[in-house]
Amino acid sequence: MTAVGRDVGRRRWHCGAVKPPPPVLLAIVAGVAQRALTRDMPPAPGVRAVAATMTAGLSAALAATSARQFLRRGTTLQPLDPSQASVLVTTGSNAITRNPMYVGLAGLLTANAIRRGSWAALLPVGGFVVLIDRLQITAEERALVAKFGAEYESYVATVPRWLDQRSLPR
Repeated sequence: MTAVGRDVGRRRWHCGAVKPPPPVLLAIVAGVAQRALTRDMPPAPGVRAVAATMTAGLSAALAATSARQFLRRGTTLQPLDPSQASVLVTTGSNAITRNPMYVGLAGLLTANAIRRGSWAALLPVGGFVVLIDRLQITAEERALVAKFGAEYESYVATVPRWLDQRSLPR
């Protein structure tokens, strides 16, 4: 079985007719959940504020550079219909992770958890990652393997879905 087959062959959480919610909406819901879970937490002092700001900046930069590359290459940013992709973007931040925009959203949520200084604020981050991984990314991968075949299979073999040791500079 191919690498994509292993990733995509996992249990499907939605049927073909039911579309997952937009990823940005899931991130907003996770952010609201973080606030609800940490309502009584004071704002981040000193080191925590710096760490949160750095994490947020890096996360936003990762997502923004990927979006810019998609636009430059003339392909869609629309996550709800990945079959509209006209080109496979594999350079820049997409050479670090196959999903830099989702990693960026998860990073922004992580920055918010750091800012809030609460382990409980990490729970919505985990929920966001699981939902995006199971609802959105698997559907995207099916569409991309159908559209780009061996080229996408090769990309999957060398670049991680999220982040791992292959994401580090060599």
